[in-house]
Amino acid sequence: MGAAGFVRATVGGALRESFSAPPSVLRALADSGDGAGLFGPESVTWKVHAHPAALVGGIRSLIVQTLHPLVMTGVAQHSDYRSDPLGRLRRTAAFVATTTYGSARQAEEAVAGVRRLHEHVRGAAPDGRRYYGNDPELLAWVHHVEVESFLLAYRRVGPGLSDADADRYVEEMACVGELIGASPLFRKVGPLHEWVIHHPEVRATHEAREAVRFLSRLPVPLAAWPAYLVCLGAAISLVPWWWRLQLGLVAPGPVAGRLVSEPMARALIGAMGWVLGPSPALSNARGRVGTTATTP
Repeated sequence: MGAAGFVRATVGGALRESFSAPPSVLRALADSGDGAGLFGPESVTWKVHAHPAALVGGIRSLIVQTLHPLVMTGVAQHSDYRSDPLGRLRRTAAFVATTTYGSARQAEEAVAGVRRLHEHVRGAAPDGRRYYGNDPELLAWVHHVEVESFLLAYRRVGPGLSDADADRYVEEMACVGELIGASPLFRKVGPLHEWVIHHPEVRATHEAREAVRFLSRLPVPLAAWPAYLVCLGAAISLVPWWWRLQLGLVAPGPVAGRLVSEPMARALIGAMGWVLGPSPALSNARGRVGTTATTP
């Protein structure tokens, strides 16, 4: 194996091990045999979620989602993110891959599984307010932050997207929000962004700052660590500066973030496209529906 092959095998393998859906999930995307699923080969969603920039979007999503105190309390009290952080990331990746590229039946089963888990996510926040994992508004926060984060990453450290296609992506992803039970739901970029950025619940709690600090020392394999640090810096640069201050994030300011972190991430994302090769989820889904797999 030459040097290039070694890099692809070592770094690419470490990145996929840490952040991709498990192989069994990826294989299932090819074996279903019952249609294109919720989106299909011509959708914006297939393109956005297959791109390596989704890693930056996923990290940004995790950061911003901590800012809803009830969501963060539920995660702190019921999640194993401290004891098994990479397992939790892989389960999240499996859900995204299945709802994006699986058949309609697979997507519905994945959503039903998450809703069953959420039935047990109940409790009280430090201020005494009760929370429930299947609360439509809490689900809406998680859903819309994820959609906004993937979109921001694709537009700023990925190849970019027109305004029309950005709105189309939000519209497409609303079907996942409907299945999950999120409410309110937005189908255009503008209203979605306004709702997230001006959400009355948003504030950084002690639990949120702890969770974000944990992300800065995530136990990823050594071979993946440099790439993860660059993606983390870019993800932080996509978080509004006033939220960064609340969370205690040490990162470049709004100008330096775009001038330093994001260009570094764009270069890395380009290299990751070569290191990782075509998205297995996209390739398997295209094979299932009878189209040719391509690298996005």
